[in-house]
Amino acid sequence: MAILALIACIASLISVEARIPGVYSGGGWQTAHATFYGGSDASGTMGGACGYGNLYSQGYGVNTAALSTALFNNGFSCGACFEIKCVNDKLQSCHAGSPSILITATNFCPPNYALPNDNGGWCNPPRSHFDLAMPMFLKIAEYRAGIVPVTYRRVACRKQGGIRFTINGFRSFNLVLITNVAGAGDIVKVSIKGSRTGWISMSRNWGQNWQTSAILTGQSLSLRVTASDRRSSTTWNIAPASWQFGQTFVGKNFRV
Repeated sequence: MAILALIACIASLISVEARIPGVYSGGGWQTAHATFYGGSDASGTMGGACGYGNLYSQGYGVNTAALSTALFNNGFSCGACFEIKCVNDKLQSCHAGSPSILITATNFCPPNYALPNDNGGWCNPPRSHFDLAMPMFLKIAEYRAGIVPVTYRRVACRKQGGIRFTINGFRSFNLVLITNVAGAGDIVKVSIKGSRTGWISMSRNWGQNWQTSAILTGQSLSLRVTASDRRSSTTWNIAPASWQFGQTFVGKNFRV
């Protein structure tokens, strides 16, 4: 009886661990295609439609991709992470064993309506497509392939350190760039609070840049973000009252 009770206790602990709030569980496997861009050092992937700028200094490195319209979600998918494998390649361009790669969405692959969906218009709706940084493509397939069929799934983003908030703008225009988000990775709601204000809802300007016209200079700031899995992370007093535009502050990240 004592052994049975111990087993029941362990099972209960495992069950509780599986329900830890804030842990993103990802999604099922789906089919798509992948190409590559940006050159062998991925220098051509810098900047992009998510607003991350220098992907090296922001911590994303070469583990990145531009998403087609079907996946980009008008920019709300910026920061989401995916596991990708090369599969079912009739030209035998996939690497043996179908190794997988992990990438973060950092850019948009625009449609090319001058070309058919199956011959150059790879990112045209409704196609699901990943334009990978070239070093990542070469981890799953041969360069000569150009384009390969893949399977992919959403996975939890694993990031070093906290969420980074870079505050740009001027007195009556605050533009906050949010990077290095763990867990679901993509942010769908942002609120900011000055030491003399209540919580102010920010609107998305583009990519992961969020804005408000509230005058917040001279106040300490707190920030709250909500990811696509509806989990929120709040960092109180992340910036002192002496903060300046152009500075970056590090807040609490999501659990993985």
